[in-house]
Amino acid sequence: MTPGGAGVQHHEAETAGSVGTAHPGRAADRPAHPDDAFEATAGQVLAGYLNARCADFLRSLRLYGESGSDTAAAAEAASALRCSARRIGGTLHTFRVLLDPVWADQLRTELGWLSGTLAQEYACTARLHRLVSALGRLSGPGPVPGSGPVPTARSGEGAPTATAGALTVGASRAGALLERQLTLARTRSHSAALQALGSSRFHAVADAVAVLASEVPLAPVAGAPAAEILAAPRSAAERRLLDAVSALPLARAAHPYNAEALVHGLATPSDGEAQDAPWHQVRLLLRLHRYAQEVRQSGGSPDPVLAEAGRALDRHRDAAEAAAASANAARTPRIAPATAYALGVLHADQRLEVEAARYEFQRIWQRTAVTAP
Repeated sequence: MTPGGAGVQHHEAETAGSVGTAHPGRAADRPAHPDDAFEATAGQVLAGYLNARCADFLRSLRLYGESGSDTAAAAEAASALRCSARRIGGTLHTFRVLLDPVWADQLRTELGWLSGTLAQEYACTARLHRLVSALGRLSGPGPVPGSGPVPTARSGEGAPTATAGALTVGASRAGALLERQLTLARTRSHSAALQALGSSRFHAVADAVAVLASEVPLAPVAGAPAAEILAAPRSAAERRLLDAVSALPLARAAHPYNAEALVHGLATPSDGEAQDAPWHQVRLLLRLHRYAQEVRQSGGSPDPVLAEAGRALDRHRDAAEAAAASANAARTPRIAPATAYALGVLHADQRLEVEAARYEFQRIWQRTAVTAP
């Protein structure tokens, strides 16, 4: 996919002077000494972080435009682009009080639209690979449609011959059905991304980020010392995270194979989504908390425990969406019983992966440095 071609070069050229100095590893983006962060104003610290993230965004946008038919390079650049967009949007949300609120809300909404649009195509690809790999693991050796580019699956324990035979018979058709459905969804997402990247809306977002790379519209309160002003928004983000985590059934998740995720996964789609929603919300709040920590650290190393907890919740989200895709495929009219059986086994397997991710998150959470204020 090519996001606007010459338009990308135009955005890069407009900000070459200011963006070139806004790299997260350079002294211009952060105080020369840790103590300087407490002497700088809140606006200086926040602007330095946003300038660096905008530079990352524009650099990724240029690489994405130059990727051409290189799908691997395009995927890598799109991932970096979404990462930068999320960080900018999350920072605008958490530190909204230090910025022009109307401008911050508008840009955050547009960045969310761009990130979500770009994510769909790659999410469909990853979901297809995940499900085909799981089918291969569950059904044992044998060809499964779409399994060529998928990494080698880990071997599972043997099952009774009759059950394994029924699963093997349906796995091939189930894989073909999933491949048709998810390939169609990926194609539609690809077309939507191309349309978005050629739209005036996208170019307006790129223009806004290009301006933000050198000029941040700060509120008057941002002129106060960083040590006094930045703590309150960070604490608010932390408190929202802690409140959301406290509402999770962590005590039950602490027991492996508790079957809660599996049982709820067998309910209606709306009930299953409602059961997963609090975990997805914690994932988003944890991300906002991590971004707020990055602003405080002015480009320093992220908390490895929080990053690990975030990866566990990413696995939870991926497994939940894969389970939903297999359940959706199983609702296809007039499919063979063996195909439906294979999709049911696949759905149960992915719900067990949801359960495992919850167990992993609660285990990691016990080691987090997050403490209530």
